[in-house]
Amino acid sequence: MNGENAAPRLGDRLLVGDRLVGLSQLMLDALDDGGKLIALRTSGAVLVVPGEVRRLVDSAIEEAATGFMAMQGVPSSRVDEFFTRFADLIDDDRAFTPVLVANARDVESARERGRTTGRLEITPKMRLDMAAGLRMWAALECDRLGLVSSVDHEGWSVESWRAPLGIVAFVFEGRPNVFADATGVLKSGNTVVFRIGSDALGTARAIRDHLLVPALQSVGLPRGAVNLVDSSDHAAGWALFDDRRLALAVARGSGQAVDQLGEIARQSGTPVSLHGTGGAWLVAGTKLPEARLHSAIVHSLDRKVCNTLNTLVVLESNASAALTVVGKALSQVAAGPGGRVVVHAVGDAARVLGAFGGLEIDTQPVDPGKEWEWDVVPELTVVVASSMADAVARFNRHSPRFVLSILSGDDHETTWAWENSESPFFGDGFTRWVDGQFALQRPELGLANWQHGRLFGRGGVLSGDAVHSLRLRVRQANPDLHR
Repeated sequence: MNGENAAPRLGDRLLVGDRLVGLSQLMLDALDDGGKLIALRTSGAVLVVPGEVRRLVDSAIEEAATGFMAMQGVPSSRVDEFFTRFADLIDDDRAFTPVLVANARDVESARERGRTTGRLEITPKMRLDMAAGLRMWAALECDRLGLVSSVDHEGWSVESWRAPLGIVAFVFEGRPNVFADATGVLKSGNTVVFRIGSDALGTARAIRDHLLVPALQSVGLPRGAVNLVDSSDHAAGWALFDDRRLALAVARGSGQAVDQLGEIARQSGTPVSLHGTGGAWLVAGTKLPEARLHSAIVHSLDRKVCNTLNTLVVLESNASAALTVVGKALSQVAAGPGGRVVVHAVGDAARVLGAFGGLEIDTQPVDPGKEWEWDVVPELTVVVASSMADAVARFNRHSPRFVLSILSGDDHETTWAWENSESPFFGDGFTRWVDGQFALQRPELGLANWQHGRLFGRGGVLSGDAVHSLRLRVRQANPDLHR
C-alpha cells in the first residue's frame, strides 16, 4: 500500500500471517460497498464479506444486544412459558403444516442438487424430539441469576453469582431441529443470533415465522431474543463470528468449515465451542464378550451422526474370532434399509469379512481416522492392531479423539484403556450414547472442542445451564473498610 492513508488499489498486497496476498477486484468492490475482509493468519486466506451481508449480520447482532438488555428484566417463569408455548406450537398440526410444506421444498431442492437429506427431512420422530427438547429446557432448574458461594469477612462479604453471559452466536449445518438448541440459551438470560445451512434455510424461515415469533409474542419476550440471519451466503457465518460483541461462538458441523469459523472467532477474541470431526471408535479386547460386541456394533450403526461407529479395531491375538462376530453383526446391519454395508479393510480382515453376505469390501488403504459420511448405506473401517496398547495408540494418533468404546471381558484392560486414551467420551458398549440429552438428561447445545484433547475445567458436552458468567459482588457493611 502506498502511504498510510492511501486508498487501497488493485494489486496492493496485504501481509496475512507469513504470506503476502494481493488485493483483487472482488475485495475492492466489497470494501467500496461497506463490506469487509477477514484475513486468516493460519492459512493466509482472505475472506470477502459483501456489504449487504455485513449489514444484515450487524442488524441481527444489534437486535440481539437490545434483546439482551430487555431479557435482564424478564422473570425466569416467563422464559419457561416460552419454551412450553414453542413446544405446543410444534405439536399443533395446524401451526406446523407450513413448516412441513417448507421442509418438503428444501428436501426436494437438496435431492435435485445431489445432497443427502437424512438430517434435513423433518420426520415424526424429529418433530417429537424438538418438542421434547423444548419442554426439557422449561423443566431445567436453572435461573437467570444464582448465588454460587459467599465469603464473609468482618464488616463485608463477597458473593459469587452465576449470571447471563451475553450474545451467543450459532452456525448450524442443515438440520431444522437445531432451533431447540439455539433458543436454549434464553434459559440463562442470554440472547442468540444464528445462521443455518442453505439446505434448511426455507424450513428455518417457516419455523421462525409460524412457531418462534408467535411463541415469543405470546409470553411477552423481546423479539430480539432470537435472531435468524436470513442469508444463504457463507459470508454471513464469517461476519457473524468476526463480531466482537459476541460472548460465545458455537459452530455445529465438521471439517474445514468449522475449523475456519473457529479461527475467525478466536482472532476476534471470542470463546468458541466447536463441533469437530466425528466418528466413534470401538475396540474388541482380548477377552471377547461376543454377544455384547455383536449388539454394540448393530446399535452403533443405526444412523449416521457424529457418534456413529466409524472405526472398529480387533486385536491380532483373537482376530479370527473377533472378525467372525464383526461379520455376523455387519451382515445383520446390511439386512436393513441400506441393503449392504461398505467396509474398508485390508489383509486378513478383508479376507474374513468378505465371506459374509451383504458386505461390500473396499481394500484400498485408508486413513483409519477418516470419517465416513453416509445417508442410507452404512460405512466403516475395520483394522487389526497388535495389542490393546497399539489400538489405543492408534486412537490417540489417528482419531478425532471423540468416542472410544472398549468391548472386553478383562476389567484391567478396559481400565488401562480408559486411563491411557485421549477420549472425552469413553464406554464399554454401543457408541451412540454420546448425547447430552440422552446421557445426562440435560439439554445439549453441542458436543464441543474434543479435538483439542483434555479440556480445562469442563467436559465435552456444552449444556444449556453452562452458558453463563461468574460475577463477584461485594456487600460492604463497614463504611471505613480499607486495605
